[in-house]
Amino acid sequence: MTASDIEDLLRELTPRVLGMLVRRHGRFEECEDAVQEAVLAAAVQWPAEGVPANPHGWLVAVASRRLIDQVRSDHARRRRESATAAEPAPEVPDTDDTLVLLFLCCHPTLTPASQTALTLRAVGGLTTAEIARAFLVPEGTMAARISRAKQRIRAAGSSFAMPDGAEREERLRVVLHVLYLIFNEGYTASSGSELHRAELAHEAIRLTRTVHAQLPEDGEVTGLLALMLLTHARREARTTPAGDLVPLDEQDRTRWDRELLDEGAALVRSSLARPSLGPYRLQAAIAATHADAAKAEETNWPQVHALYLILERIAPNPMVTLNRAIALAEVEGPAAGLALLSALDGDERMAGHHRLLSVRAHLLEKTGDTAGAYELYRRAAKATASLAEQRYLEFRAGRVRA
Repeated sequence: MTASDIEDLLRELTPRVLGMLVRRHGRFEECEDAVQEAVLAAAVQWPAEGVPANPHGWLVAVASRRLIDQVRSDHARRRRESATAAEPAPEVPDTDDTLVLLFLCCHPTLTPASQTALTLRAVGGLTTAEIARAFLVPEGTMAARISRAKQRIRAAGSSFAMPDGAEREERLRVVLHVLYLIFNEGYTASSGSELHRAELAHEAIRLTRTVHAQLPEDGEVTGLLALMLLTHARREARTTPAGDLVPLDEQDRTRWDRELLDEGAALVRSSLARPSLGPYRLQAAIAATHADAAKAEETNWPQVHALYLILERIAPNPMVTLNRAIALAEVEGPAAGLALLSALDGDERMAGHHRLLSVRAHLLEKTGDTAGAYELYRRAAKATASLAEQRYLEFRAGRVRA
């Protein structure tokens, strides 16, 4: 087994081991520290000594011993020490508590940023340094954020169990939103020199596959996984060898990952066969419509616009309206798209947003208003923190002025 295989195995096993310890001992922060130490020990020992026959059991045993050592060293918890130390070696159950752990990391008392960081740390198995690098913040800042998240969960007195009824459905929506945010940051980084961060996109897909394996009948879980796969399938065609952005209509579609496209399309068909359409299923259906077109000019834009119209009705969002404007412009012309964009001018969430500026510039360019397009492309370039997007928008500005 290669070092990469061992790393993948550890990331897969980490949430299962942590879930088992938290269920048994109920102390999330101490258990998470113990599991991280066990994973570090495995990362050092396994490449040299070989992977044990039961890697899950090995990690559980080592993490349990580390947890007992932590309890023994904490003088304020002496009374708990004897009870914990006297417990027999834990049995390794067949159940997978990853979903329960995800629900815990996405506790409603946490901010979305804390939910994302804690999910990547506890369930994704990324180190604090890796998460900090991914979000371009100092490691100390990220460590403090994760520590505060653990403390808030402990203060909330949360139990390690699946919530029931409406609370379960609401918490699942939060889990899916966090995974969606992780994927989006990986697919199109909000800042930095690279257009995407593959490790985040891969991790989001892996975690969503885990949720789908446990909830295969949930249409929105299926839809989110399909959306990720169909979107991630374009990754190789999204940039030039120099790292510059290539827009969807200019991509070499022969470079799209056919295996991911086929898997995603099958999941879309499965999700749409279930009742009560949700936003992830609709977005996946839009991505599948783009994937069906061998060439950009063969895209079924009326279908894309119709799907965005439904999405806008069930999950109103300025970005949905923005994307509908693009589709409407393809169906009825750029003037219709610009008219729809005007509805976003009073939305504070979109004030000065680089995507609104760039889409308006694109549609003005199509109408022949090159001066207006140039000005908006320049403003959009200044409004984004992504260097790859800046370069692309400046290129578009230069092209319309030439």
